[in-house]
Amino acid sequence: MKREVFEEYTDKVTQHFEVSREQLFTKDKNREVVDARHILYYLCSHRPMPNTYIKKYMGDNGYDIALSSIGHGIKRIAEQVDTDPDYTTLINKLK
Repeated sequence: MKREVFEEYTDKVTQHFEVSREQLFTKDKNREVVDARHILYYLCSHRPMPNTYIKKYMGDNGYDIALSSIGHGIKRIAEQVDTDPDYTTLINKLK
């Protein structure tokens, strides 16, 4: 069940940021790709989905990531949501 949620959020995030699934699941460090990944982590974590599931689903798509990196991404977006109303609007749109 959580996999379907992950896939749905992946589709929404890639469409919004205009990045491909392949880009999202590579070590690409372009800001829009990193932001897309972090927002994906944030959305999944607020579903709620454990970070271990997020790690597994990312790995299933070829992107090996540490749990601490997922936590960092979630924290970064949470801070943006708290300070920037545009992020709140974006998160609500993607939910």
